[in-house]
Amino acid sequence: MAHVTLITQLTQFTDGMRTLEIEASTVQRLLRLLSEKFPALAPHLEAGVAVAIDGQIYQDALFQEIGPDSDVHILPMIAGG
Repeated sequence: MAHVTLITQLTQFTDGMRTLEIEASTVQRLLRLLSEKFPALAPHLEAGVAVAIDGQIYQDALFQEIGPDSDVHILPMIAGG
């Protein structure tokens, strides 16, 4: 299972949970599972997040694969100027 870490701002929607172990093969599946487990989190995930998988940050990562032992971080969307 992938080790998933949420940014602190999102833990208010997860009953304080910051890290989880989730089995998901893609980011899209991961976000769906998180939304099902924590319905209050869903609107914040749908608004857009960046995802780091094993140290690589992805902005549009829905179809990015997640390995069974991956370290995944859910981050705020990164904006350029």
